[in-house]
Amino acid sequence: MDRRDSLLGARGFTDAADRLISADEALAELHQRCGGQMSGTLAIPELLALVRQGRRMGLRIAREFFAFDGEARISGFARIHPLAEAEGGGCEVLVENWQRSAASPSQGRELAERLDAIDRATAEISARLDARQRVQVLSALAPDAAELQTAAMMAPGKVWSDLVALSGISHQQPLHWRLLDGTACQFAGSQRHWRVRLIPLGSDPQAPTGFELLLIAEEPLVAEAAGDEYGQGEEATPTRLIGTALAPVLRQPVARIIANAETIRARLAGPLRDEYSDYAGTIASAGQHLAAMLDDLADLEVVETPGFATVREQVDLVDAAGRAAGILGVRAQNREIKLIVAGESSGAAAMAEFRRVLQILINLIGNAIAYSPVGSTVTITAAAADEGRVAVSVADEGPGVTPEQAQRIFEKFERLGRDNDGGKDGGSGLGLYISHRLAEAMDGSLTVESAKGGGALFTLELPAA
Repeated sequence: MDRRDSLLGARGFTDAADRLISADEALAELHQRCGGQMSGTLAIPELLALVRQGRRMGLRIAREFFAFDGEARISGFARIHPLAEAEGGGCEVLVENWQRSAASPSQGRELAERLDAIDRATAEISARLDARQRVQVLSALAPDAAELQTAAMMAPGKVWSDLVALSGISHQQPLHWRLLDGTACQFAGSQRHWRVRLIPLGSDPQAPTGFELLLIAEEPLVAEAAGDEYGQGEEATPTRLIGTALAPVLRQPVARIIANAETIRARLAGPLRDEYSDYAGTIASAGQHLAAMLDDLADLEVVETPGFATVREQVDLVDAAGRAAGILGVRAQNREIKLIVAGESSGAAAMAEFRRVLQILINLIGNAIAYSPVGSTVTITAAAADEGRVAVSVADEGPGVTPEQAQRIFEKFERLGRDNDGGKDGGSGLGLYISHRLAEAMDGSLTVESAKGGGALFTLELPAA
């Protein structure tokens, strides 16, 4: 056993600026492994927080602390003794019962999941890739990414790195995904610099079944850019105020609020009392709700614009259902809900706009997950309907809908026709209204009825290709 694995204790001194000016070997080594240097600010987050609290309040503090030295988990019982100004005005740091143990894999996974959550909250561009890093679907919230989204739609199945210019990467694809994760890139239409995140999907990171691609802007979008567009062309009519002028400006600060709140909640910046971590979680949830509201209001303006029309292309409803289920797979897994996609591609080809069909299915499946009991099943089925029509349905095992609720469920600001859910879904009440309008714009229909055996059954019917 390494002699550092179990020590009686360690001792050090800080000055009035919280710099570690002297320390026993174990404490000095941990300080350096955390990125500090002697006579520099104490770099052990939890100890630094205790030292600052003790020095400012002039009180002795005794508390358990934890740290990570890059290889192992350090724990102990810290005693902080503030010193008088005549003694330097700092603190004496005593650590008793010093323990060094291997970090558990679960802790590493939890930290990685928290970092992924922060990146998802700040990403303005997201995509789903297959195992060979080819784009399946790409969604862009940033106005300066419209050209990238168009390029992805015009070349389905293209390797994502062919759509951007990678910095510091001289070799061509295929490259191992770990060599691309974290790299910088730029693309046509945007003057900003972007950071790449590749998150592997599947149980084996060495052989992923696909990837989640996130592009995170290193700087905010200049507000004047949105202002320049406003007032030019049809997109800038007063009826598009939110989508054209407000949403692009608000998305970036809202995303930063969410990211910072998640950082605080996860205690990535240092120790924090539980109640403050909970407050940060509430802030992050409110930010996510606001971001979703912005998207809904922008979509509302689009579908209510006079003359709004969708693209007509051949859409495989089974494929679209599978992609929507894949995007919402983590949310379903968190509630132990099983998503089942059924149907044969040959019999479920529609003439519609793929992006809008996917949007409708994500909304329907998301609602089904929210209202289904834990451990239940949501079934998505695509098949031929009446002559010249095809349909895809989403059936859940939730409380279902009454005939009265079914009559008003697609109304604007109607929260699934369930007034007593206490705001359970946290939605704006616009998702189903927008989905209904989109279905009609594609010469289709969206209906709801009670499913056999209970639950709700939503059916999207479209012209057959």
